[in-house]
Order: sequence, then C-alpha cells, then structure tokens
Amino acid sequence: MTEQLRRKLSDLPVVRWTALLIVAFTMMMGYYITYQMSPLESLLESPVASGGMNWTSTEYGFFSGSYGFINVFLLMLFFGGLILDKMGVRFTGILACTLMVAGVLMMYYAVTFITPDAATHVNLPLLGLPDMMLKRQVIYSALGFAVFGVGNEMCGITVSKVMVKWFTGHEMALAMGIQVGLARLGTGAAMSVSLPLALRHSLSAPLLLSFVLISAALLFYIVYCVMDRRLEKSAPATVQQGTDDDESFRFSDILVTIKSPGFWLVTLLCLLFYSAMNPFFNFAPKLMIVKYGISESLAGLIPAIIPFGSIVLTPLFGTIYDRRGFGATLIIIGTLLMAVVHFVFSLPLHSSLLAVSMMVILGLAFSLVPSALWPSVPKIIPLRRLGTAYGMIFFIQNIGLMAVRMLIGRVNETDPSYTRSMTIFALFGAAAFISALLLYATDKRKKYGLQKPNIQE
Repeated sequence: MTEQLRRKLSDLPVVRWTALLIVAFTMMMGYYITYQMSPLESLLESPVASGGMNWTSTEYGFFSGSYGFINVFLLMLFFGGLILDKMGVRFTGILACTLMVAGVLMMYYAVTFITPDAATHVNLPLLGLPDMMLKRQVIYSALGFAVFGVGNEMCGITVSKVMVKWFTGHEMALAMGIQVGLARLGTGAAMSVSLPLALRHSLSAPLLLSFVLISAALLFYIVYCVMDRRLEKSAPATVQQGTDDDESFRFSDILVTIKSPGFWLVTLLCLLFYSAMNPFFNFAPKLMIVKYGISESLAGLIPAIIPFGSIVLTPLFGTIYDRRGFGATLIIIGTLLMAVVHFVFSLPLHSSLLAVSMMVILGLAFSLVPSALWPSVPKIIPLRRLGTAYGMIFFIQNIGLMAVRMLIGRVNETDPSYTRSMTIFALFGAAAFISALLLYATDKRKKYGLQKPNIQE
C-alpha cells in the first residue's frame, strides 16, 4: 500500500488494535513454548527413578542452544527476512506458525516415546560436543526445538512488520510495548505453570499443552490474514497499482542496510542485551535453588517476576517514548541496570530477599530496553527493507543466544556455584551499556530521531 492508504486505514483505532491483539496472541504462545522447559532443568537432570530423564547440564545446555541451530547454520532467519519482504506478512506468518506446530510435536514425541537410556555417539566440536555420547531423546528434542525456533523467530520479524505497517505515525512504541508485554506474559506463564504441571502429571504434559496453545495461535493468525486481505481488497485499484515503486523490495536494499551504522549498532545491542537476558531465563530457576535456597516448587516463580512486571512497564515506557521521546536514553538506563544486577548475582551473597530485589530491578531493565529498541528500528531502516533488516538482526542475535546457552551449560557443569556464569552475563551487560552509549552518539550525528516522539501530530 502507499503511505496515503496505510495512514487512512491505520487511522481507524479498532482496525489497528484488533490486528495488534491477534498477532500479539500468536507471539505470546511462541514465547510460552520457548521457555516452557526452563523450570524443568532440575527435573530433567533428576534420575529416571525419581521421574526425571537423567540429563546432564551439558545436555540441557545443548537442548537450550538448539533453538538457534537451523536459524544460524542454515541462515534461515536471513532467508526468512527475504521471504517476508518478497511474499508479505500473510504467507510468512502462516509458514512460521506451521513450523512452530511441527517443532512442538517433535519435542513431545521425543520426551514421550524415546527412552532416556538410549544414547548415540556424536562428534560436533562446533556445538561444544567433541567425541561424546548424547542421549537420543536429547537429540530429537533439540531437533524439534530447532524447527520451532525457525518458526518462532520468523513469526517475530513478521509481527514486527505488521505493527510498523499499522502504527507508523501513531502509538508505535505503545503497540510494540503491549506486544512485548503479552509475550512476557507467555514467558511468565511458562515459568510458573510448567513445573507444577510436570510434577502433577508427567514431563510430557507441558509439551502437550504447548501443542494445544500453538495450534490456537495458528488459527488466530489465519483470522488476521483474512482481515488483512479484506483490508487490501477495500483499497481503490488506482491506489493499489502504486505500491510497487514505493515499497517493493529490491536486493540492492541489502547493501544499503549493511552500510548503515545505526543498523549495526542496533544489531550489536540486540546481540548483547538478549544474550545477557534470554539465556539467563533458561538457567535462572536452578540458580534460585542452588545459590539462594529457594524450593524447587517455587524456583520458577522468582524469575517470573521479570516478565510479569514487564507486562505493565513495557507499554508504560513505550508511551513515554511515543509522546516524549528519549528512546536512546531509555536504552542506556536499561542496559546499565541489567549489568549491575548480573554483577550482584555473581557475588557470594545468598540472601533470598536480595535475589527477589534483583529480579525486580532486572524486570525494570527488561522493560526499558525493548520498549525503546524495537520502535527505533523503523526510524533507521525504511519499511521496504524492514523485513530483511529484522531478519539480519534476529539472525545475529540467534548466534549469541545459541552460543551463550551452550556455554553456560558447560560452565555450570564445572562451576555449579553460578559465579562464573553470572560473571559472563555481567560482562555482556556492560558491553550492551557501552553499545547503547554509542547508539546515542550516532543518533546525534546521523539524526535518526531516536530521542524524538513517535506520534506525529
């Protein structure tokens, strides 16, 4: 659509907020599944006689890192961005949701029907597994998680472009904040629900629930596709004919994107920030048990403070960005808080009250950065290149997520006190803070407008 038509349709609040809620529900289910296994680490590593699967810390780290295997080694996120810009949000979103359903089914099959006693020799030095035996159950679970990861990340870039499509010139940061907040609701629900469900029934029960939820997400996205198609058909033919020159993707746009210093700073910031946050969720429940003496039944609830708090705070900070600006400033504050919290977690302090307090502050950081970071990308990259830009950002981000998860799994096996692993997270936080300062300086020089409000009067 041309800018004129998009503004005409997006001026209807019911249309743009309905579109947002539908696609946000899809992402919420994706985030639920991403973190559903995090509270189960201790149970997975328990003996089979105790209801566990006898996994090792290395195997759990391998499984957690497998989320990004296909995205990284087969460049699927990069190609996903190209598919999005060439085929549009309807085709790409349906493809993404279908892959998520398939991945969950593979994980359910592995945990339910493959015995944890069977093992296979592997030699994967690139994945930190040189010449060792690995459980087949872990391998198949990792394959399913990798397929799911392709779909979930592809869905993420698609939803981002949907929101830019409908909220440019309007409450974009608020819209993205609400979407992020609902995604964090999925994360918090997984941290709170998965372990009690597994303890009451079996380890396969959380995965069965995930299959039901992600199937519902697919149906919701189909509803959005019907709405999106009807909106396009309602456009005058003369307006529709003018879309190609304005917004069609050209492969030469890739070169323009990678020449942008703002693009690379945002990409670096995403890599560092999410490498310090998302893998932390995978290991945080066990950290609460080992270092702070939290009971296993409550260990997932303490880290859940972070996503549940962001449900309210992310839209709040997004509204500030929409109406007052200061996007780069919000990012700087958030990265600084994150670095401080991870540093405190690395210290030999064992107070459960301290742990809860740090989680609250970390939740503040987890709301500040995304509320300003993602709405800033369209200020740097125009719409026709946005899918490819998001794909490249998510691709590089997935390299970090994969590598850090596997690294932390191996580090925890040699240092179960979590001192070394939390020091690693603190270093990522410090580097993210420095990147945020560089982004602020670059914005002043290039005049991207990151400090200006998003709402155009």
